[in-house]
Amino acid sequence: MLDRVKHPGDFVITGGRVVAPDRVLDDGWLAVSGGQIAAVGTGTPPSSPDAAPVDVAGALVVPGFVDTHCHGGGGASFSTLDPDEIRTAVRAHRRHGTTTMLASLVSDPIDLLTEQIAALRELVQEGDLAGIHLEGPFISRARCGAHDPDTLREPDTGTVEKLLRAGHGSIRMVTLAPELNGGVKAVRQLAESGVIAAIGHTDGVADQLVPAIDAGATVATHLFNGMRPLHHREPGPVGVLLDDERVTVELICDLVHLHPTVVRLAAQHAGRGRTVLITDAMSATDAADGRYTLGRLEVDVHDGVATLDNGSLAGSTLTMDNAFRNLVKGAKLDVLDAVRATSARPAELLGIADRTGALRPGLAADAVILDDDLRPSRVLHRGEWVAEAGRATLST
Repeated sequence: MLDRVKHPGDFVITGGRVVAPDRVLDDGWLAVSGGQIAAVGTGTPPSSPDAAPVDVAGALVVPGFVDTHCHGGGGASFSTLDPDEIRTAVRAHRRHGTTTMLASLVSDPIDLLTEQIAALRELVQEGDLAGIHLEGPFISRARCGAHDPDTLREPDTGTVEKLLRAGHGSIRMVTLAPELNGGVKAVRQLAESGVIAAIGHTDGVADQLVPAIDAGATVATHLFNGMRPLHHREPGPVGVLLDDERVTVELICDLVHLHPTVVRLAAQHAGRGRTVLITDAMSATDAADGRYTLGRLEVDVHDGVATLDNGSLAGSTLTMDNAFRNLVKGAKLDVLDAVRATSARPAELLGIADRTGALRPGLAADAVILDDDLRPSRVLHRGEWVAEAGRATLST
């Protein structure tokens, strides 16, 4: 398990603006006991000699962030066989308030993917990761973005089953292009296996996408990015996925991948029930500019923007606290929208809303204390304070 700063005994966070599931509680308090939220309220909390007060002086208290799409951070990648490197990436994002996350793998040869899955599976079993997301290799060559085209392939039942078996139940989501031969069949196979089938990196047209949704696809992988664009005579993936009430849409809210107006339009149309913010972060996140790798490809990071040699965006250097702030300050949505998109909805998507994703009694004590600029000053993970919350660790 990753190191955390233990707080002595039970405690009560007081004097904050606590974001409950349906409203903001001014002068709110949050009681923590045994790593769980014991109670939430306003005004003066119940007196308890065993609960030490922690006054946050008017700061905003939100649930810990849940990131369903992340490739690494802190100079470390999830596409590795080294558990320590994986822990470095998790630790980097936890400092920024991500208390629950999937580890995303880019396209690689199948045998290497199975080895990477095995390395990640260890941390899933330890509880430091909520699962694994395979972004490929069953994606479109025409829309592969920062995936090595030489590793791409069409899905077949045997290969999909091999990857799922390697995960031993830890693979929670797979992104694929449904227009590929076997694509819709693979969607059905994933859905029947209890794995989220996501549509992304696709050049498909509407008539190729609807059958995949009918077969069980429920997520749009980073809507707009890595897919055929919206056209008024052929809505393509953007139109079909955004308009279908069965589909949850991921948005990379770094305001680089998407303009603030596009974020606002998509989030308002999908609503709180279908909008999820993700980072799509790569290893350069929470690290210095420079030369990195994403899977098998070289990536240059300048002023925090990651690109391939051809200028294409290659993931992001986004953290979930920045995504939250960008949605509120850049796209002009409200705090309740941001909490739904960064915590509650992704937790529901992963089927863990009974454990985390909201400030509600009985759930894990996962919370982020945000200052007036919506930057994290403290992070609480399962009732323990995270060291160096909000602080970047630069890597060369």
